[in-house]
Amino acid sequence: MQDWGKGPSSEDLERKVVEIADHFKKKFSAQKGILPLLIVVVLLVIGAYSSMYEVDTEETGVVLRFGKFLGFADPGLNFKMPLGIDRVYLVPTGRVLKEEFGFRTVKPNVRTTYSKKGLEEESLTLTGDLNVSDVEWIVQFQVSDPFKFIFRIKDPVGTIRDIAEAMVRKAIGNANVTEVLTTERANLANEIELDLQSTLNQYDIGVRIVTVKFQDVTPPDPVKAAYNEVNESEQQRESLIFQAREQYNREVPRARGEAKKVLQEAEGYAVERVNKARGETNRFLALLTEYRKAPSVTRSRIYLETLEEVLPRLDEIYIMDDKNGGALPLLPLRKSLQGGAK
Repeated sequence: MQDWGKGPSSEDLERKVVEIADHFKKKFSAQKGILPLLIVVVLLVIGAYSSMYEVDTEETGVVLRFGKFLGFADPGLNFKMPLGIDRVYLVPTGRVLKEEFGFRTVKPNVRTTYSKKGLEEESLTLTGDLNVSDVEWIVQFQVSDPFKFIFRIKDPVGTIRDIAEAMVRKAIGNANVTEVLTTERANLANEIELDLQSTLNQYDIGVRIVTVKFQDVTPPDPVKAAYNEVNESEQQRESLIFQAREQYNREVPRARGEAKKVLQEAEGYAVERVNKARGETNRFLALLTEYRKAPSVTRSRIYLETLEEVLPRLDEIYIMDDKNGGALPLLPLRKSLQGGAK
């Protein structure tokens, strides 16, 4: 069982008492009456010292009396039964604890650096499409029940590490390398967090998972250059696809607008032609009605109106006289008059 800052044990105190008693026994062997008094004083001092303990603001004390759970101790100065009757285990329940996988933090809070030396087997993970990825991740957790955390299993932190590593390898083993290295990292971390918490709940060790986060996911060093080339090619492909979509979004609406314009013009032209045809039809029907009332008069009127419309368009006009058999030119008087008016 892991030692979480417990107080001095009864064996240590007894050993100290024996050592002090032997020391004073040799020193004051001639003064037999003073020796028992000194032993009593030493026992009282040791008992008073061992009856006090301090619990930090981020800790919870688990108190045992003769090995049986007695209760929890709050932060501050507390008292217990001395000489090993009560034993106190201090558990950091107010802090978020962190376990690192695939790397280790060196000199934290001074100049934080990271080291991967000797951790290659821990970070190399096989994906579902039989590719290898170099994965670094952290697991942050908090102790929710200090008694279960200490006494439920022998090594709670080691158990958390083993289960977390198994969950990560399982999740990455079910995904392909592209998902692991790019888009699905956040989803995989959430999936691992849920599975890890569910498994720890079955172990009932009083731990709450705060987060599971991938620090860095890269290809192994021997294939990193090739992977970067593939990644650049994929980025170039995405760029070309984006450009094609942009051109598509620009050209297709314009073509649709032009097609709509042509259709509207055709519809307008069709309406115009239909209306014009209907007007001509109505005009012809009106003429037919008048013609039926007075055929000769209407025929003459139509003939004259037609001549009035056609003759001004001609440059020269000849009248053929059947009796004389000659051609009589008709002077373009109207055209001359119009030219003189101009």
